[in-house]
Amino acid sequence: MEITGIFTAIIIGLVVGALGRLVVPGKQAIPIWLTIVIGIVAALIGTFIAAAINVDDTKGIDWIELFLQIGLAAIGVALAAGARARR
Repeated sequence: MEITGIFTAIIIGLVVGALGRLVVPGKQAIPIWLTIVIGIVAALIGTFIAAAINVDDTKGIDWIELFLQIGLAAIGVALAAGARARR
């Protein structure tokens, strides 16, 4: 992964966090900054997973990578919301 890929993953992560939050049903009692951080981490991890399974560089939009990132963000948001709800 190149430095441009990392910056792209961070920028995409901002959007992916919001999309991940939309995918999770119900109200999430977590702050927006945590959603953004989860999205950035999910985007980076999704990019590494896509590279590991060789679907990170396709012609056009990398849909598989994007779905991986959104799925990871949804899991992260659900886990964070569940952890904050127990407090």
